[in-house]
Amino acid sequence: MNEKIHHGRNIKRFREMMGIKQEALAQELGEDWSQKKISLLEQKEEVEEELLRQVGEILRIPVEAFKNFDEEQAINIISNTFDHCNQPASVFYNSSINPLDQIIRFHEEKIALYERMLKEKDEMMERLERLIKEK
Repeated sequence: MNEKIHHGRNIKRFREMMGIKQEALAQELGEDWSQKKISLLEQKEEVEEELLRQVGEILRIPVEAFKNFDEEQAINIISNTFDHCNQPASVFYNSSINPLDQIIRFHEEKIALYERMLKEKDEMMERLERLIKEK
């Protein structure tokens, strides 16, 4: 239990849960980043605080999640709270908020934001085209 939390692996886990590809994360981090650089980042056991903060903002995940999430402990918690007593396989004791539902909601909000941005870009392009035709 005294093993160190692997920041890079946690970045990868949360990125995959959000359905975001390495290329997309690299693009969000800036022009210095590439898919290969994200792959190398996800292999690092310890990631600098500032970089964790940037990735957290992009994925909308608190920095503490990267620093503290332990997959093995999460699996233990899930298996220890699983109802084995004549209940359907998907029933858990004391579950009130599903973190995956919250992550999915954040992801859907991000998609909606991108769609609004694309719509605004299209509208702006139409206005620019009209201005060019008027001249």
